[in-house]
Amino acid sequence: MRRVARLIGAGLVSCLAAGCGTGAAPSGPPASASAPGGSPSPAATAGGGVSKILVIMEENHSTGEVFPRGMPYLWHLARRYGRATAWRAITHPSLPNYLAIFSGSAFNDPQDCSPGPGCSYPGPSVFGQALALGETARSYEESMPQPCDHADSGEYAVRHNPWAYVPGEAAECRADDVAAGTPSRGALVSDVRAGALPTVGLITPNLINDAHDGTLAQADAWLRRWMPVLMSGPDWRRGRLAIAVTFDEGDGANDVPFVLIAPGVPGAVTGRPADHYALTRLIDQIIGARPLRRAAGAPGVARQLGLATR
Repeated sequence: MRRVARLIGAGLVSCLAAGCGTGAAPSGPPASASAPGGSPSPAATAGGGVSKILVIMEENHSTGEVFPRGMPYLWHLARRYGRATAWRAITHPSLPNYLAIFSGSAFNDPQDCSPGPGCSYPGPSVFGQALALGETARSYEESMPQPCDHADSGEYAVRHNPWAYVPGEAAECRADDVAAGTPSRGALVSDVRAGALPTVGLITPNLINDAHDGTLAQADAWLRRWMPVLMSGPDWRRGRLAIAVTFDEGDGANDVPFVLIAPGVPGAVTGRPADHYALTRLIDQIIGARPLRRAAGAPGVARQLGLATR
């Protein structure tokens, strides 16, 4: 059963669209640069709330490295929409953090192994949860040579593709774990244009564009290219879509950015401690599933940031 975390009135959303009610306008790119389609209409948002979520994963940088100067475009989005200031990754290295978000457990904290004996994990994932409820799920992997690819190739790293590690969902992975394409051509932009983004989706930039092998500036430029595309389709314009951006892990205390870009989230900030399991819980709330594994004990970030879910 879908629950409403908080109903956002039409007046508040109108105010967001006009840029009021959040204090001084954030510095950085103008609103048109981040959302060429504009904010969702009040009628669309007030009528139901968010029913889809895309998670964009970045790599290996702590909050202080990213904000405000490391990724100024993402900082602009964080200030315009919503962010958490006390968000932490679960562990090191990459793979267990991806498993934590998308399977609700880091399991045995594996190293960055390839899928296979000794490096596979039980379902369900959040993708499997969505499909079991008659919803949709899709993972968009930049630079992946073939669907649900189990081997590293060029700038594609399988350790950043968590669905490939769930053998109980292998058929579903082969069907819906796809190459992302480019902002002008491919699976992701086609789904955006058709209003057919999944109920739960993952977007994984390649090793250059997620700041693993590339720079934060390159990761920021990738977001600047893609965010207007994601915000141009019917899912965003009708108030159905939330986009979460986070990093798999950081340095030291493992504090990482968490940004929530969604209708009805006008510059919201939460300082309550949370970690990647709170993102799992948010995904489950949006798809209408019970919190998966360790997500059951995580705080509800939707309530903290004032996000209305269907």
